[in-house]
Amino acid sequence: MIKMRDIIREGNHTLRAEAKQVKFPLSEADQKLANDMMEYLENSQDPELAKKYGLRAGVGLAAPQVDVSEQMAAVLVPSENEDDEPVFKDVIINPVIISHSVQPGALTEGEGCLSVDRDIAGYVIRHDRITLRYYNMAGEEKKIRLKNYPAIVCQHEIDHLHGILFYDHINGDNPFAADDDLVLIS
Repeated sequence: MIKMRDIIREGNHTLRAEAKQVKFPLSEADQKLANDMMEYLENSQDPELAKKYGLRAGVGLAAPQVDVSEQMAAVLVPSENEDDEPVFKDVIINPVIISHSVQPGALTEGEGCLSVDRDIAGYVIRHDRITLRYYNMAGEEKKIRLKNYPAIVCQHEIDHLHGILFYDHINGDNPFAADDDLVLIS
């Protein structure tokens, strides 16, 4: 089981490296990693388990964050209603954004990261809508359209696979600078 001590923090070179593509069929180690990353997200979103294991809540966890330089990330965006199915839940392997909106989007309260132990204020400007192509654990190619929060989460995780951290997108001179067409997501 992945715990907070297993998640590397900013300053570790793996977080700034280009991760390598994952080969199929998945090795046993890659299958375990994928399952463990999803388990972390599930546990971190359960208040009792999060408290028991000292987990920070997360909606995404990329392999480089656990010091494995591979293009794999677990994503678990819960529904607003606890009884509903998650908005998006999968392990995305070798993901590629194949199209995106011109319209930018950002979270009103900014972004956070399990690998960053400090608050960094500012709009993280991303695409409001994306079409994502990836492979699941079975090696099946998937294509999905995402918008708003799920699109932001997937872009954040894909950035990890390319050595980019969320604050790289924040305007250093004016962290809350925004064009008129920016979609703010709360």
